[in-house]
Amino acid sequence: MDELDARYSRQILFPPIGRAGQEALARKKVGLVGLGALGATLAEMIVRAGVGALVAVDRDVVEASNLHRQGLYRQRDAEERLPKAEAARRALLEIAPGLELRAEATDFNALNARELFSGCDLILDGTDGFETRYLINDLAIELDIPWIYGACVAATGMTATIRPGKTPCLACLFPEPPPAERAETCDTSGIIAPAATITASLQVAEALKLLVGDESSLRRGLLSFELWPFRMVEIGARKPAGPREDCPACVGRERRWLDRTTPTRAVSLCGRDSVQILPGVARSLDLAELADRLSRAGEVDRNGFAVTLRLAEREITVFRDGRGLVRGTSDPTEARALYARYVGL
Repeated sequence: MDELDARYSRQILFPPIGRAGQEALARKKVGLVGLGALGATLAEMIVRAGVGALVAVDRDVVEASNLHRQGLYRQRDAEERLPKAEAARRALLEIAPGLELRAEATDFNALNARELFSGCDLILDGTDGFETRYLINDLAIELDIPWIYGACVAATGMTATIRPGKTPCLACLFPEPPPAERAETCDTSGIIAPAATITASLQVAEALKLLVGDESSLRRGLLSFELWPFRMVEIGARKPAGPREDCPACVGRERRWLDRTTPTRAVSLCGRDSVQILPGVARSLDLAELADRLSRAGEVDRNGFAVTLRLAEREITVFRDGRGLVRGTSDPTEARALYARYVGL
């Protein structure tokens, strides 16, 4: 029995995949944005399925509140405040030592999107914000590769398989992002682990179909489910539609999100009472020196990836590239002021 049979024998026995499909998976490269509730599950499942290469991007660190639904991480990751990208890298290489893996602890934005995901066969959406999803949508259209949208909150989930030129794109389905004041988040509505796990499972099932070349078995609609109480609806399944004729993204080729020349300086994170600060210039910080300086202002924790300053009601985490996470406020103005005061812009 060769290594392929030893590891993937049960999957090879499944006729729609078989040996040819398993060999195809080993040649594929998948991009993944986000390593949170959706992304951590997506990463583990797609790697266990035998994909050959993965590029995964996440800007956050592991926290204790992640552990009830993000099975890729452990208590020690939260205690060490590891970037999710680094914690995921360690876990995924334990699962599949031969995996070609690029895990980046950085913000996914218009400046780095092309460089990160050029050469990928597919992009998986593990994000928690619509702005990032529209950027993925623009990028997938430009690169002419499929991507799989996924979202979950409370006991609900939603997913769609998007193939540029063949199905409606995200801008066809949702011409504009939902108003922030109406958007449910995990911090306002909570979430149960099965909502994330089922959404990710549906996404990976579609990913496997795409990666082995079985496009005839793909879903054509937008699937929405609620687990508590249970309901499931698929919009557009009976009469599959193509791109919307007046869509500015996939028909008009407008790159509203991808053509931005600079990333947003301050972004509220999914209703989490946190704001991300993105410096306007590239930086490379000496974390030991920064930790020493910040220790004069409050309690400081440092690992090889970031420094965290704990204040009375706020917390500032600064990464080596100068990116910051300010917790305890959702006000970008206050967050920028705190960052400037303690770190400097």
